[in-house]
Amino acid sequence: MTAPTHTTPADNAGPVNGVGLVDRVELIDWASVTNEVNASGSGLTPPLLTTEECAAIADLYDRPGLFRSTVDMARHRFGSGQYRYFAAPFPEPVSVLRRAFYPRLLPIARDWAAKLGRPAPWPDSLDEWLAMCHAAGQTKPTPILLRYEAGDWNALHRDLYGDLVFPLQVVINLNRPEADHTGGEFLLVEQRPRAQSRGTSTTVGQGRALVFTTRDRPVRSTRGWSAAPVRHGVSTIRTGRRHTLGLVFHDAA
Repeated sequence: MTAPTHTTPADNAGPVNGVGLVDRVELIDWASVTNEVNASGSGLTPPLLTTEECAAIADLYDRPGLFRSTVDMARHRFGSGQYRYFAAPFPEPVSVLRRAFYPRLLPIARDWAAKLGRPAPWPDSLDEWLAMCHAAGQTKPTPILLRYEAGDWNALHRDLYGDLVFPLQVVINLNRPEADHTGGEFLLVEQRPRAQSRGTSTTVGQGRALVFTTRDRPVRSTRGWSAAPVRHGVSTIRTGRRHTLGLVFHDAA
């Protein structure tokens, strides 16, 4: 079942050539992205944000009042670099993008749950889902802005913050690969059932979004479908600076 999408003038803010953020997400070839995600655990969209929009979001990093916490990755042995979790209410582009992506990812999430014989607790609206998270004690916002300098990297991990998990998330690169930075490829490692792990590396262009697996995904096996655990990370930044916007669709405990 595909969830309905409701577009209002406020939600569709920031028009470029008459096309706002919600419309840009809607115009993605979702059949193609879904096929990629089902095949490899991740799928890349066309450019969604302009250069100016990317710069405006990246510049938010230097406004600490917008964030609820800052994490030094080296201190926690998560890698090297720094990221900040947005505080609610979010800046408009962050809020609009999170709301626009959720209903488009929902059919994939429900399909995966059916294949794995798991419950599919996710309601049609993001607000309802976040209310469920909050009722379960997961009340901390999870949209995130990351900053990597030369030499920084992100260790393989999964963004699990409690019992309630949405199985897909989105990352948007705000800088230009090979111009603003070199290195910094997105890494995905999948532990295949009764086989060696498979790794993929994706260069995410400026303003493009990568949809990817949060925790695990269904893969065909001799018994039908099995859950393949997946972790993600970022390769070492060789030169320059890289900012990324991360959209997680469950809140944290």
